[in-house]
Amino acid sequence: MNDAVSVLEVLLYGQRIGILTRTAGDTTLFAFNSSYIEDEARPTLGLSFKTREGELRTQLQPYRLRLMPFFSNLLPEGHLRQYLAGRGDVHPEREFFLLWLLGEDLPGALRVSPVEGDVLPPAYAREAGAESDGARADSNVSQALRFSLAGVQLKFSAITKTSGGLTIPAKGVGGHWIVKLPSERYAGVPRNEYSMMTLASKLSMNVPRVKVVDIRDIENLPSGLGQMREHEAVAVERFDHYPDGTRVHMEDFAQVFDLYPADKYKKASSMNIARVLAIETPQEDVQEFIRRLVFNALIGNSDMHVKNWSLIYPDRRRPRLSPAYDFISTTAYIPDETSGLTFSRSKFYKDLTLEELAHLADRANLPEKLVLNAAKDTVQRFREVWSLERSNLPLSQDVIQAVERQLSLVPLARQ
Repeated sequence: MNDAVSVLEVLLYGQRIGILTRTAGDTTLFAFNSSYIEDEARPTLGLSFKTREGELRTQLQPYRLRLMPFFSNLLPEGHLRQYLAGRGDVHPEREFFLLWLLGEDLPGALRVSPVEGDVLPPAYAREAGAESDGARADSNVSQALRFSLAGVQLKFSAITKTSGGLTIPAKGVGGHWIVKLPSERYAGVPRNEYSMMTLASKLSMNVPRVKVVDIRDIENLPSGLGQMREHEAVAVERFDHYPDGTRVHMEDFAQVFDLYPADKYKKASSMNIARVLAIETPQEDVQEFIRRLVFNALIGNSDMHVKNWSLIYPDRRRPRLSPAYDFISTTAYIPDETSGLTFSRSKFYKDLTLEELAHLADRANLPEKLVLNAAKDTVQRFREVWSLERSNLPLSQDVIQAVERQLSLVPLARQ
């Protein structure tokens, strides 16, 4: 294997703030630029780079094969990673080269680019023995970038056409809508997500615009998608990329807690998230978090792991709870009596009571009254909106019945 040193520039709001260096043995190290370190008004990259004293953490350890968790969480997971790595001719476990490939269309205001003139070294970015074909590689990179968003679901960025429809950018970079393709296994997932996000917005939660779109009306779709069982997708307006090209930085809570994606269900809890919000954000964000926590328990969303909660930096320095995303009634497809994350002591829905939330408030150093009032108000408003809207939303009877079962399972819904 070629052990030549490779370097990637890390840019925040277009300004170089540091470099990622790959050295012998697939070891990578991130280092901040001195200009970023010395800038007292510097934009925040992430809370995991903050010391207990509130200073910038600059002594960072090297990592082998994988990138440090902050950068690893920018990359797709699972089958989507395999798909993109194959398209881009990059080995899926060699995260430095995968980030090299996908770094122009990352979440928030972050970009990662090779130093000027550097070319992705195909002879050792892929598995040993693969043949090099420059033209094919360029084509594959363009295809891969169209699905470069982090996560496990096949999704891509799109822009609005002058006619009002959606199109995929020619090079896969840019776009202010996220379009999620239908599930290969479960029916009606786009309508489910649209409906749950719409319900949340009717409860006055901070929810981006969302709509159901016909895939056949989207221009410039990548090839090789295969036969889809449904033609509907859900499109969610991006809150980190604006139509005029402006970007707003964000990070998910796996990045905040310095966790790899594989640990997104395991090494943190809802109480841990609440504690961070209590320290770093205004009280209204804590109330919003409790409302969303309760709402997702009521609809039976067992997939609210730490990557489905994020912070956003509207002023570039101070975090706020980001708008909501990935709200779906998963129990309609996979019956599950547990939440994605432990609440405070338990992750079982049958244990989600006012007492459990009072325990969360105590452990997270939150005012108990604030937490319990937000929870009670969410339950009351949910029942009102659900009874009025469930027949107006594009939901199957299976999903409606699943939510009704969930309401009977969660004690908080009856308190």
